[in-house]
Amino acid sequence: MKRHFFRWFTVVSFCLGQALVCGQEAPSAPSEPSESIEEAASASGSEFADIRQEARSKLAEIFQEDIGENSWGRLLVSFGIILLTYVARKIVGYLFENWLHRIAAKTSWEFDDKMVPALRGPVGWMVFVIGLFIALTVLNLSEEWDTAIVLGVKAATMTIVFWAILRAVDVFAETMMGLAKRRDMAVYGFIPLIQKAARTFLFIVAVILVVQNMGYSVSSLLAGLGIGGLAVALAAQETLGNFFGSVSLVADRPFKVGDWIQVGSKVDGDVEEIGLRSTKVRTWSKSLMSIPNKVLANEIIENWSRMPKRRVKQYIGATYSTPADTMHDLVKDIKQLLKDDEDVQQDFILVNFTDFGDSSLQILIYYFTKTTAWLDHMDIRQRINIKIMKAVEARGASMAFPTRSLQFEGDIAERIANGLGPERD
Repeated sequence: MKRHFFRWFTVVSFCLGQALVCGQEAPSAPSEPSESIEEAASASGSEFADIRQEARSKLAEIFQEDIGENSWGRLLVSFGIILLTYVARKIVGYLFENWLHRIAAKTSWEFDDKMVPALRGPVGWMVFVIGLFIALTVLNLSEEWDTAIVLGVKAATMTIVFWAILRAVDVFAETMMGLAKRRDMAVYGFIPLIQKAARTFLFIVAVILVVQNMGYSVSSLLAGLGIGGLAVALAAQETLGNFFGSVSLVADRPFKVGDWIQVGSKVDGDVEEIGLRSTKVRTWSKSLMSIPNKVLANEIIENWSRMPKRRVKQYIGATYSTPADTMHDLVKDIKQLLKDDEDVQQDFILVNFTDFGDSSLQILIYYFTKTTAWLDHMDIRQRINIKIMKAVEARGASMAFPTRSLQFEGDIAERIANGLGPERD
C-alpha cells in the first residue's frame, strides 16, 4: 500500500510541476493560438533543459569536492560497501539457520547440530570485520590511521578466531560428556576439568597473539613477567600443588562424578564436582566437603562404587542346647536359601559351623549381593536375615545371646542351695 502511494505521489507531483512550468509563460497574442502554443512549448522545454543542466553541474561540483582527502564518490562507495556488508551478514545468518542447519540435522552425529549455531556469531562478526576493512581501504586516510586500522583488524580477527575455537571446545566437551554419560565412562567427571584447562590455555595464547599482532614485544613482556612470576609462584605453591594434583587425578582417574569414595576417616560420600583446585564431596550427613586436590593425590582413596559386588560377612549364634544334627541341617538350610535368592551372587557362598563361642555355637555366613547400591544392598541383607530367622525357628533351635554362669562354693553356696539368706549376727 505504501509503495503504491509513493508511486502515485511521484506521478502527481511530476505532473503538477510540469503544469506550473508550462503555466509560467502566458500567450502573448490571443488572435494566434497555434503560434502561442508552439512558443510556450519551446520556452518550457528550454527552461527544463536549463534546470537539468544546472542540476547536473551542481551534482558534478559536489562530487568533485573533497572532504578532507576524500571525494563524495569515495564516501558513497565506502558507504555502499558497509551496506553490502550488512546484507552479506544477513545472508550468512540465513545460510546457518536454514541450509547448514538442515545438512547437520541429516547426520547421526550430534556434534555438528550444536556446532552450526555455535559458529554463527563468530562467522557473522568476521564478515562484518572484513567488510568494514574493505570499506575503510577505499578512503584516503593518513598513515597513522592506516596503521591503526590494520592493527585493529588484526586484533579483531584473532579475537574472533579464538572466540570460535572456544565455542568449538565447549561444544566438543558437551558432546563428549553426553557420550561418556551414555557409555558410563570414567572420564565423564573429568571432562569439565579438561574443558576449563583448555579454555584457560587458549585465553592465554589469544592474549599473547593479540598483543604481538598489535606491535608490542611479547618476549620482553614475558621476560618481565618471568621475574615477577617467580615471586608469584612462591606465593602460590598451594594453588600450583592443587593444580598438579588435579592433573594427576585426570591421569589416574581414581573416581568420577557420582562415585561413592572414602578418603581416610573424615571423607565419606558422593563426588559432586571435580575442579581445578578442589573436589567437592557430599557426605552422608548432606554437608558439602571441599577437599584440595593436592590432598587427594597423596591419599589412599577407596572407591566403593567400583565394586562389582558387595560383600556380607556375619556370624549368627545358636544356643548350646541345639543338637548336632539340628546344627547340621540348619547350616544346609541357610546355604540353600542363599542359593535360591536371585539377588545373591552365586559365585561364592560360604555357610559353616566354625566356632564354639563363649555363649553360642557360631555359624559363619559369607556371601555377596549383585547390587552395589547401598540402599538396595541393605534391603537384600534384611530380607535374607529374616529368612535365616525363620530357618532357625523351623528347626526348633533358638538364637543365643551373651550369657554368663557363676559358680559359688563354700558356706555361701550351701546357704543359697538351701534357700536361706546370708548369716546374720
